[in-house]
Amino acid sequence: MSGEQRAERAEPVPAVSGGPLPVHEPLSLTVREQLARAGSSTVANMLLRHGLRNVLMAGVRPLAGGGAPMVGPASTLRFIPAREDLDTLANYASSENLHRRAIEECPPGAVLVIDAFGSRAGASMGDMMAARLRRRGVSGVVTDGGYRDSGAIAGTGLPCFHRGNAPAATPIALHPVALDEPIGCGGVAVHPGDVVLGDDDGVAVIPRHLAAEVAALAADAAAYEEFAALEIRRGRSLFGLFPATPESRQEYDTWVASGRPGLE
Repeated sequence: MSGEQRAERAEPVPAVSGGPLPVHEPLSLTVREQLARAGSSTVANMLLRHGLRNVLMAGVRPLAGGGAPMVGPASTLRFIPAREDLDTLANYASSENLHRRAIEECPPGAVLVIDAFGSRAGASMGDMMAARLRRRGVSGVVTDGGYRDSGAIAGTGLPCFHRGNAPAATPIALHPVALDEPIGCGGVAVHPGDVVLGDDDGVAVIPRHLAAEVAALAADAAAYEEFAALEIRRGRSLFGLFPATPESRQEYDTWVASGRPGLE
């Protein structure tokens, strides 16, 4: 059994104040692979067919480009502005601090999505937290704020997305108030269990009930684009090729049946 499959079978996470965390249904390996192969921009196009336009986080980009795509169900953390009487280093060190608990309770295979209300005045995460998440099998982290220790975070290999560096300590500006509740991140609504896809193009959020359908459509669209790109390199016009037409789809089916031959 692969590490990813073992992660999907992890035990339920501990409870938090106000009740147990939602149970994150396992995301199948097929859906993960289809989404990763298709990419965030293609997935956004498929969601547009369902009338969903606001699915790409604004201004959120990979900490380190060129890495493997990040895919997983969302586990969420929400910050509000800090207040000096509450956000002390002593309180931050408490085992009940929700920021630290998010690191220990985010389910393996999930993506931790952090609502920092767009603030980079304090760090949404540092390298020790990233290392712990990596060790626990979490798929990645997204924030509409920023990270400190960016070089060290990149060195952990954990896929991370943010708006830019945020070197100041978290309690200076950020107060954690909720785990696994609906949040906004990069201007996009994120509900616990929604599927998050991040790559070099950006971060897309897919409603969980649409994930399998969108993944299959996006994978098919990405495969057709391989065919279209090959035809364009041969000198063919976009007209009648991209977007696909019934005739070009027939050509694509023939190309697939022929073993996907490349350029002569």
